[in-house]
Amino acid sequence: MDLKTLRYDVLDKIATITLNRPHRMNAWTGRMHTEYRYALHQADKAADVRAIVVTGAGKGFCVGADTKALEGHIEKGGYDAGTPDVLAEPGQGISADFDASFAYHFGLSKPVVAAVNGPAAGVGLVLACFADIRFAVPGVKFTTAHGKLNFPAEYGLSWLLPRLIGLPRANDLLLTSRIFTSDEAFTLGLVNRLVEPELLLKETYAYVRQMIETVSPGSLRETRWQIYKDLHRDVAASVKDSERLIDAMSRQKDFTEGVNAFLEKRVPNWTGE
Repeated sequence: MDLKTLRYDVLDKIATITLNRPHRMNAWTGRMHTEYRYALHQADKAADVRAIVVTGAGKGFCVGADTKALEGHIEKGGYDAGTPDVLAEPGQGISADFDASFAYHFGLSKPVVAAVNGPAAGVGLVLACFADIRFAVPGVKFTTAHGKLNFPAEYGLSWLLPRLIGLPRANDLLLTSRIFTSDEAFTLGLVNRLVEPELLLKETYAYVRQMIETVSPGSLRETRWQIYKDLHRDVAASVKDSERLIDAMSRQKDFTEGVNAFLEKRVPNWTGE
């Protein structure tokens, strides 16, 4: 696919997806949604990729739906997603509960870290929230935004935010659509770490490299799926699944490598097999 609204780069086993409409503060469009799904699918299937970083070009992360697209909805008399009938399906097939827009993040086999370099509003906040880990620069504006446009909470944010920060805090952000800052998001537990702008990508990549160096690909994959499946299943199902995985994964090469690396006090050489 010819990427026009984002960049896709791979370096040191990390795929970086950069929303690339800086002249519009990386406002979301149907084309961007189409390309984002395609890029995620490529990263998830690539043998040379172990983790994914999502960030924005210029001074914004993603300020939500492009205003021109919003005007288009009015002209058409209703919402038009602006996407083709056939879209890439990242994370497909792991759980039926994950097979929907943005929920597909939960079915990915690799961790996603958002480096939020600027304002995140509406669908931009959704995108950040569906990442596994969020780093952000201080003092940038966040908002759910939907209420001021006569929209409902978008793309499962009404399901996700209460699970990330608790119901009372989520209700505050969802029912008011107020602006809050990344600093407040950090105190709420929505942002994992605040990093100065000039160090954001450096610290994000350092964190991701440490993760993929010390944790096996199989463990990252299965632990992610456990986390997100456990959001809607009982504890007994979780325990039984973990016991099944322990038995299966203890027979894999990376279990032997992990034990040997621990005993020899060295960095593991993961095979992913």
